[in-house]
Amino acid sequence: MGHVRILVTGAAGYVGYAVGRRLIASGHEVVGLVRRAERIPALPAGATPVVADLLDPAAMRQALTGGFDGVCHLAALTRVRESLRRPLDFFTANVHGTVNLLEAVQGQVRLVYGSTAAVYGAPDRQPIRETEPPVPTNAYGASKLAAEQAIRFHASTGAIGATVLRTFNVAGSVDGRGDPDPSRLIPRALRVAAGRLPHMEVNGDGGAVREFVHVDDLAAAYVRALEAVRPGEQRVYNIGSGVGVSVSEVLDVVAEVTGRPVPRVHRPPQPEPPMLVADCSAAQRDLGWRPRRSGLRDVVADAWACL
Repeated sequence: MGHVRILVTGAAGYVGYAVGRRLIASGHEVVGLVRRAERIPALPAGATPVVADLLDPAAMRQALTGGFDGVCHLAALTRVRESLRRPLDFFTANVHGTVNLLEAVQGQVRLVYGSTAAVYGAPDRQPIRETEPPVPTNAYGASKLAAEQAIRFHASTGAIGATVLRTFNVAGSVDGRGDPDPSRLIPRALRVAAGRLPHMEVNGDGGAVREFVHVDDLAAAYVRALEAVRPGEQRVYNIGSGVGVSVSEVLDVVAEVTGRPVPRVHRPPQPEPPMLVADCSAAQRDLGWRPRRSGLRDVVADAWACL
């Protein structure tokens, strides 16, 4: 795929910025969609801004004039706990917003959609393959799965080519921009190490196993997926490191990397999956993608450097 024009929704966000940056470095023209004009300065250097709300169909149609060769759709509500309190907001933003985008895009574009491992729920079989039946346990995961389905059915008409990337936990930083969500494990642990929080609250013994992919590795997967998909195709890939680590191990590495203590207060165990680890072999096989920067120490060090 040569030089093409790509729309990136949520381009001023944590992942959207990294994706736009990678696309520009690959020689593509990037148009960054933001909901508010004050977010324009947060776009990657070289991106052309366009301001529109995904929930305003008329504004979207006007903003997307000129045509695009591809779309990376990253704008979404993403906080799991918040989705349990405000489920309708998540379905409105993540499903209705996606449908409005699909209706506004003209021509047979290549679309890469940023989905989540939350669509799987808590499967017993680990590592998780894309063939695992999705059974989301919260409104965030359910809304992303519904958006996936809308995209797939739209692709089946031949209108677009679509690749869904189901991302596991994202961490690390690019250009000094780390994960802004303090509720996530690594950002919260780093705030404890920095003395901004008194301690980490750990559910149970800290043995729950998760995995982390560097945000720049994830961005590279978007470029690969965009270049690989063809009109009418529907693909789904897991994107993660494939390496499981326990909560306690993460906190130990944070202490080692920062050289500072990470005090812990253990709370009663919570009903949560004991393990969530990705099988990323399909993305490696089909896209030629492999994580390069997703070792836990590298991820933590990059996140710590920009705190």
